[in-house]
Formats: sequence, structure tokens, C-alpha cells
Amino acid sequence: LVSPLDVIKIRFQLQIEQLSSRNPGAKYHSILQAVQRIFQEEGLVAFWKGHVPAQFLSVGYGAVQFMAFESLTKLVHNVTSYNARDSFVHFVCGGLAGCTSPVVVSDTLRTRFAAQGEPKIYRNLRHAVLTMYQTEGPRTFYRGLTPTIVAIFPYAGLQFSFYNILQQFSEWLIPAEGKKGGNVKNLVCGSCAGIISKTLTYPFDVFKKRLQVGGFERARAAFGQVRVYRGLLDCMRQIMREEGPGGFFKGLSPSLLKAAVSTGLVFFWYELFCSLLC
Repeated sequence: LVSPLDVIKIRFQLQIEQLSSRNPGAKYHSILQAVQRIFQEEGLVAFWKGHVPAQFLSVGYGAVQFMAFESLTKLVHNVTSYNARDSFVHFVCGGLAGCTSPVVVSDTLRTRFAAQGEPKIYRNLRHAVLTMYQTEGPRTFYRGLTPTIVAIFPYAGLQFSFYNILQQFSEWLIPAEGKKGGNVKNLVCGSCAGIISKTLTYPFDVFKKRLQVGGFERARAAFGQVRVYRGLLDCMRQIMREEGPGGFFKGLSPSLLKAAVSTGLVFFWYELFCSLLC
């Protein structure tokens, strides 16, 4: 459902040139223009590039994260005097739950697939794994690990914390006797929590994507300028120097659209299954 937005977001994040029609060297200018150009050059299936590794990532991450969050909040309730419904408790437990989720190599694979144009460098998932291992070594699957580790705690923590805050606000706003459509409320609160948490931690997603395509320059040459980064700090310095502060937020629009849909649906199904199991 959200894979096309993810492909567009990654293309925007990796583009060195300014995302503007006034820049003749820029391949992509806007979401609509990017959709048209990708469709013309690569066909409809291009919007689902990297979909398979993305599914492995989302299923594995989501399952472990929510299971860990439930266990941690129960632990807080049982062994401490803190209120398990407190937003700060949700921030800490959510952040720790995010950290316990496995760091999956499929994230780098997803980025590589979404970043390549036509003709393809990687024909399929097996070919990508073998090629990357043979040409770049096993460490290449963990490119972008540093910004991932730095951002995972605040991102996951903010998601759960803001979801809790928004749920409490909705309970205050809507009288108990008039509450209806709880599932819709969960969807809206989850969407808003996803937008806020993604915006506050977004630059680290840009850094991660730039680092993940290191060593993949031949596939990126057709898209415009290519940069080589020596690490997280070098990536931050180069982006700031060449692209300005706006470079830290390239691709934010499609990313927020994706976050609104995906995070909203995740909390919607989470609450629905919890209510069915309780």
C-alpha cells in the first residue's frame, strides 16, 4: 500500500541536487513529477522495488517491538510505583522496545533496490545478496547502522508517547458517554503520532539512506551527482555544506504520507487485536 511512497522518498533522499523545477540538473522536482518520470522510465512495477525486503523488515520489526513494549509496560506496572499509562513511561518503554527489535540487513537491501533505475544492477533478492557480499563484503549489509542506532530510541519512544498523549487528549475531548468509533480514533491518533515522531527524527533517516548506498555509486550515476561519505559525521558535514539545512529533510513529504498511513494502520490493528484477545 505504501511502497510507492517509500520508493519516491528514497529517490528524493538520495538526490544531491535541490528538489526544484528551477534546477535543470535535478532529476526529480516534486511527488507528481517523480511519479510521472519513474512510470515513464521504469514502468509501474518500479514503485514496488524493494517491496520483499521491506516486508521482512516491517513484519520482524513490528512483531518484536510491540511484544517488547507490552512486556516492559507490564514490568513497570508490577515492580515500580510509576503509572504504566504515563506518557514518559510510554516513551522509555517504547524506545527500549525499538532497541530490542532486530537490526535487519533487509533495510539496506530495500534501499538498494529502490535506489536503482534501469537497467537493474540487482536482478532479484538472491542476486543482490550474493553480489553485495562478493564485491563489498559482509559489512556492507550494515551500512547506515550508526544513524539507525542513534535514532531508533527517540523514534520508537516518541511514537508510543505521542500516541498515548493523543489518546488521553481524545478521551478528554470526547465525553465517555459519547465515545463511538474507537477504531477510527486509534487510526487517527496513530497517524498523528507517526507524523510527529517521523518529523522529529527525520534527518537520521536521510543520513542512513545516504550511507546505505555507499559502494553503489555506479547505479546512482544516472540519477545525477554522486557523493562518497566516510561516516555519519562526514555525511552530516557534506549535506550541510552543499545542500544546506533543507538537505536534512529531503523527501519529508512522501515520508510523512507514508508514516501517517503505516503508523495509523499499525496502531489500529494493534488495538483491535488487543481488544479481541483481552
